[in-house]
Parts: sequence; C-alpha cells; structure tokens
Amino acid sequence: MSRATSPSSGRIYGVAMVAQEWGVARSTFYAAQERKTAPPAQRRGPRPRYSDDELVEHIRRVLGGRFLGEGYRKAWARLRSEGIRTSQRRVLRLMREAGLLAPPRPRRILGPRNHDGIIITDRPDEMWGTDLTSVLTLDEGQAAVFIAVDHCTSECVGIHAAKEANRFQALEPLRQGVRGRFGSYGAGVASGLSIRHDHGSQYVSDAFQGELRFLGAESSPAFVRAPEGNGCAERFIRTLKEQLLWVKTFRTIEELRLALHEWIGVYNREWLVARHGYRTPSQVRHDLTTATRAA
Repeated sequence: MSRATSPSSGRIYGVAMVAQEWGVARSTFYAAQERKTAPPAQRRGPRPRYSDDELVEHIRRVLGGRFLGEGYRKAWARLRSEGIRTSQRRVLRLMREAGLLAPPRPRRILGPRNHDGIIITDRPDEMWGTDLTSVLTLDEGQAAVFIAVDHCTSECVGIHAAKEANRFQALEPLRQGVRGRFGSYGAGVASGLSIRHDHGSQYVSDAFQGELRFLGAESSPAFVRAPEGNGCAERFIRTLKEQLLWVKTFRTIEELRLALHEWIGVYNREWLVARHGYRTPSQVRHDLTTATRAA
C-alpha cells in the first residue's frame, strides 16, 4: 500500500502516511518487512548428530522389535541404550509428526450415575451386603475372605476364609447369617431378605443365585461401575483390613478363620458406628428389635 500511487496527485503514498492512516507505528511495518526477508530461524545450540529424518528411521527400527504399543519414553530409552542420545521431547515430537505414537486408550465417558445413594434399610435383616477380599498367609499363601453385613445395623452376620475364592465358599457367610438370624436353614426361611452383591463371577453364578432362590432371598446386584451401591460391605472390609488383616500375620488359613470369628464377635459388641449415634451394631439390633416387639 505504501508503494501505491495516489490517483489525484500522482505521488506515492509512502510509509509515513499509510502508517498514520492505519494507526500503527512505522517500526511495526519495518519489523514485518524484515521477518519476510530474514532466513528461517535455526535451532539454538550445537547441531544435533542426527537430523530429524535420520532419527525417525532409528525410531522406526527400535519400535519394530518384539513388543507392541511402546511409547516415546521406551523408544527414547532404547535409542539411548544404543548410544543415540537425544531428548525425550524431540522423540515425542518426531513420533507425533510421523504417526508413530501408540494409539491412546479410548476415553471412558461415564453417563449419569444410577445409584441414588440410599442403601440403608430401616429394619434389620431386610438387606445384607456381601463381598470378598484377600490376605496372605505365611504357610499357605493367599486366602480369600468372604463377608456378609447387615445394611441396617452394620452388623457382620457371617465371615469365612478359604483357599479358593469360588462360588461355594462365597455362600458360607450367608449360611452362617441365615442360621444365626432366622433360626434354621431351609427352603424359604429367608423370605423378604435381599442380598446386595457386585458382579463377581462367584455371585452371578448359577450355584449362588440358585441358593438364594432356595432360601427365598432376593438377589440385588449393585449397578455396574457404581461400587457405592455395595458400600456397606465395602466399608466393613475397610474396617476389617485396618483393624485385623493389616495389623496381624497369620500362618495358616485355619488360624485366619479362627481369628476372623473371634474378631467379628468383638466388632459386633464393641465397634461404634457414627451414623447410629456411636452405638455398637449389637446395640442397634437390640434397640430396633425391642421397639418392633413393643409396637
């Protein structure tokens, strides 16, 4: 524009007049002109030993080994082990430009939560939660610990330890609870009881579900990706770990089993539950049972 000729006067506009009309400094105009004519900027510091194209070929070579899906950090480490020294940022840039980065894991977009946050019942023996954890014994290796907890009183109604974490062992805490709370074990004795569990293979098996139908209990699986739906059992397992499994060492599974049964007696009698006004699970059951009989 500064080199254009005015149609009225026939003279060139010039840089000063154009800059004044456009409201910019003349230094801005000259700086822009210098950028157009200046050679491309060079990388600061010493020249690298390998050019970008050469380094990309080395990256392709180290990525073609026996392992799949390795990222830029491992590519950088393999280059470094071969004496090809460069920075991780440069390897990342070149792999991104060459399309050599491992495909990222698809981002999981969670929908609305189905769990409404209410799993506490008003009366005992309306819903029990069951789950399992594991602990390491000195002589027999890993052992599975199955539990069952009342959602109303936070009372542990059954607990069991076994070498195998199968569907038959998962039923043992429920059998203990049914015998202790309903007085017998038979067809339909647990009518009106719901069993909250997750989607573990033990709990969705035909044997476990068939046993619930035999007892007259209802299966109540928690929602997928919503562990708070089985929160009573999860919270009890946390207490069990902090108070017993993580503070004592067990040599055999039988020693573990005896310690578990001794501990749940102490827990039910002496553990204070904040949501029950710092009463013990046994006190809560006694108070609710007494109030029901009086009514």
